Amino acid sequence: MPGYSTRNETITVGGHPYQLRILSDKQQFFDPDGHSARLGISSAQWSLFGQLWPAGRLLAQSMSSFDIQGKRILELGCGIGLASLVLMQRGGDIIASDIHPLAEPFLAYNAALNALPAVHYRQLRWDQPLPTLGRFDLIIASDVLYEQTHAALMGEVIARHANPRAEVVFTDPGRGNSARLSRIMAEQGFDLETTRCAMSDEDTAPFRGRLLHYTRN
Repeated sequence: MPGYSTRNETITVGGHPYQLRILSDKQQFFDPDGHSARLGISSAQWSLFGQLWPAGRLLAQSMSSFDIQGKRILELGCGIGLASLVLMQRGGDIIASDIHPLAEPFLAYNAALNALPAVHYRQLRWDQPLPTLGRFDLIIASDVLYEQTHAALMGEVIARHANPRAEVVFTDPGRGNSARLSRIMAEQGFDLETTRCAMSDEDTAPFRGRLLHYTRN
């Protein structure tokens, strides 16, 4: 048995049910060899990858109808990988990435749970170049701007991995760092379309959540 507990949850995205194995709660922690700590993942952050977050649901919902024809796609900070699973279900050319040591096995398990092929995965540190990853037509992420420094890191990742003509879709629950990212993206030649979105059934307009769709032609 692993040193953490999990539970299964079913969520419907785009009319299709997905089964997901997630961590049972945010108190889970298991780092016996210190691998996560060496990657800079604290005990308080360790369980975050394994949750089903509202912004992750929103990104998955967006990807259920997004135009992906002929596009090479990268998900940043995939966590349990719901958006990548939705794209795999649609036949998308998707690579999922994360820094957490358990993101890959959780993603593989969830793909198998839904009778999907294995999703291509690369471990990616946002602060370190990975030239072999290549460039993409569409880069997606959910709730990756939870610290002030992350906007600049995202800008660097996008500069390294976005094709000259590219799209970037981020979902953000309103943490306040998206304006900084949008300025960086504008400097890279991206235009922005923002859609305000509810993050829960209790949200009322004007919604705090945002779907950020950047395009560069």
